Amino acid sequence: MTLHKLSRELEETARQTAVMVDGVIQALELLADRGVPAEEARREAVNIMVHALQGQDRIEQRLRNMAHAVRQFALLPADATEDTFAEIWSGLVLDELRVPGLSGGTATHPSHGDAELF
Repeated sequence: MTLHKLSRELEETARQTAVMVDGVIQALELLADRGVPAEEARREAVNIMVHALQGQDRIEQRLRNMAHAVRQFALLPADATEDTFAEIWSGLVLDELRVPGLSGGTATHPSHGDAELF
């Protein structure tokens, strides 16, 4: 069960990483679109990229949480119960991208037109 859950969490993290990269690609495509006025394209591209970079922060937090869980699993005796493993999982927060408030706070602030990287 534990390795299956870890596998699912890693796959979800890979999916979230792909979403983040898609945002950067979208911003680059916008910048390359000659049909969009340059100032508008830059402004929108910055917003898209900032949002993608905020995703990176949450993905990093997610990976650190999973690494912490794996270190705790490694310390358990061979006869540890499923309940013990479940307790370790339940102590972690792995919804960083689904719940913006779990990030360093940047995702919860409304945009005011200026880029906020941190």
